[in-house]
Amino acid sequence: MFDTVLVANRGEIALRVIRTLRRLGVRSVAVFSDADADAPHVREADVAVRLGPADRSDSSAAETYLRTDQILAAARRTGAQAVHPGYGFLAENPGFARACADAGLVFIGPPPTAVELMGDKINAKEAVRTAGVPVVPGSRATAPTDEELVAAADEIGYPVLLKPSAGGGGKGMRLVRDRTDLPTEIAAARRVARTAFGDDTLLLERWIDRPRHIEVQVLADAHGTTVHLGERECSLQRRHQKLIEEAPSVLLNAETRAAMGAAAVRAAESCGYTGAGTVEFIVPGIDPDAPASAAEGVRDFFFMEMNTRLQVEHPVTELAVAVGTDSARLDLVEWQLRVAAGEPLSFTQSDISFLGHAIEARICAEDPERDFLPTGGRILTLDEPRGEGIRVDSGVAPGTVVTSAYDPMLAKVIAYGPDRPTALRRLRAALADTRILGVTTNTGFLRRLLAHPEVAAGRLDTGLVEQTAQEQPALLTAPYSPTNATSPNTPAAAEPPSPAHLLYYAAALARHLELTPAADPDGWTDPFSLPSGWRLGGTPAWTTHRLRTPGQDPVAVRIRSITAGNVADATDNSAGPTREVELRLDEGPTHRARATLADDRLHLTVDGLRTTFSLATDATPGLAAGPVTWLGIEGDAWPLHAFDPVVASAAGAAAHHGALTAPMPGTVTVVKTTAGETVRKGQPLLVLEAMKMEHVIAAPHDGVVAELRATAGATVAMEDLLVVVTPVEDAVVGDVPAEPAAAPAEPVEVRS
Repeated sequence: MFDTVLVANRGEIALRVIRTLRRLGVRSVAVFSDADADAPHVREADVAVRLGPADRSDSSAAETYLRTDQILAAARRTGAQAVHPGYGFLAENPGFARACADAGLVFIGPPPTAVELMGDKINAKEAVRTAGVPVVPGSRATAPTDEELVAAADEIGYPVLLKPSAGGGGKGMRLVRDRTDLPTEIAAARRVARTAFGDDTLLLERWIDRPRHIEVQVLADAHGTTVHLGERECSLQRRHQKLIEEAPSVLLNAETRAAMGAAAVRAAESCGYTGAGTVEFIVPGIDPDAPASAAEGVRDFFFMEMNTRLQVEHPVTELAVAVGTDSARLDLVEWQLRVAAGEPLSFTQSDISFLGHAIEARICAEDPERDFLPTGGRILTLDEPRGEGIRVDSGVAPGTVVTSAYDPMLAKVIAYGPDRPTALRRLRAALADTRILGVTTNTGFLRRLLAHPEVAAGRLDTGLVEQTAQEQPALLTAPYSPTNATSPNTPAAAEPPSPAHLLYYAAALARHLELTPAADPDGWTDPFSLPSGWRLGGTPAWTTHRLRTPGQDPVAVRIRSITAGNVADATDNSAGPTREVELRLDEGPTHRARATLADDRLHLTVDGLRTTFSLATDATPGLAAGPVTWLGIEGDAWPLHAFDPVVASAAGAAAHHGALTAPMPGTVTVVKTTAGETVRKGQPLLVLEAMKMEHVIAAPHDGVVAELRATAGATVAMEDLLVVVTPVEDAVVGDVPAEPAAAPAEPVEVRS
């Protein structure tokens, strides 16, 4: 075994590897960018080395975690004998694997030749086909021409899927259902592939209806032994990105499981694989109307690709697979290290079996209510779930600043149970107990997805999430979301108040409690310093709290004390529970309420119904609207800002004249316009990138670029002003060629 191992990664996977190294007594070396200088993986490691330019601060991946020379220098400096690449960054870069070998370091992964072969989708497909692994019917040429792609489609039939040969993460993939559309889609796919990967080579495959994404974990040593560790179901995806993974798959019978496992082993052996890897298959789903006999025997399955690294979802295999008569669990990172150190596997295929069920959910910094745009910020509160059968692999801590420079995944929550229903219940409960305030995440969305009737029944396919979002959005929408807040003046807003209204009441009462000063030592408080609304000879006055959440209209919550009818009541500032108040949202009905604070929990009782929210306040200096109140419940969280109608009126005038702000924190990668340019509605003006996602900012109307604040390479915060397009009223825009009106820009993800 090695004495010292450098982990060439960050976040949760770096922590995951470092903890196994510590358990094995191996010294760990972390690397970090300036943005990660105080990150948990840096604090956990025995030694840490800074990456980046010596003369300036640049935390971009290109200048840090993708710098082979700096990583090798860090290994030399710390005496590391081996490098663990984690996943992402350089994990599947054959050049990096070769550079490690040339430097006398052990690359903890497969040989460079295997990484290179399986990284080329066309050659990988031919290699496994030769080994007897079923592949999706499609083009077979190494670099097919447009004509060869069309001919292949005619041969296998429509629909077909176009894929960049050098691509990954779903980028550039195009589904074509009609022959007349194929030439146009080929041209578009080549453009994307050329831009994203520097290689416009395409391959074409038959499209599988109701496809399920099922992958098989393999493990191989350097002594000729290769085994598979069963499958993982990864069909719950959004835009080809995995959301939920589980093991085993409810679709596979014993015959199909054995056949897929054997095929995965042949695929690994075809490229001389060693270490831990994953062979991914596409499996046609079962038609709900098909007879029961359709599920018998060996089902069809087809090779998609092989990932030559540890997968994000490896924990479900570690929890659900048992080895030997004592049902021991495996640590896949440990076996990566042992294989790289030359040790043989200590078990055979007959020793491996499934025992129980495990399901994983990926928590990411993204906003489901804004089409999953990346988010960011400083984590104010972090409370990770605990309990029987629960595991959390996390890369963040309270105070962590989530930036747009890296992948948005913050943590993984994994649940294990003796059966699938138990694992599902435990994971849903764990996600409800996950509290992250300060950064918007998809935690609550994942919890609702797990409650989807089709998910509970195991009827999965890769299009289920997007189909549900289009046809049954209410199934995936947070009940407390401000987007669900009906007008308080409508009959629907009558008793009892909706969960969305409770969110506003909680925020207003939290701010109301902050207005109450601490009592003097003698117990007396100046009555005019209390928000009691006390008035001489009259009923208490309303205190108005104006609030807004991003993307929603502002609201006004009015609060007044039910008591405070005399001086004694008004000056009672006891430390006990708050007195009862009346409150109303805008001009809606009046409710009786009480709120108490206990640490970072706000207990709200409205008309006898008690609801508990997590509470945090972002008082970072420089916030335009002052402190931000964060409230969380059932895995969801929202920021509520103070609303100033005077400031908003001035800003509204600018917005009316075409002020475009950043929809997410990120980096301006491309600026396609100049100040004074005449533009058409839908014309792309600039491109904003965050966490491997691109978002095009387009002109909202015909007009002139009156102000351009964005510059290429600049980092911007959410809602920063980027460009102002003044509309041209009752006039034809000059002789500028009109570009086609762009559809709303769909973010392009390249996340692994």
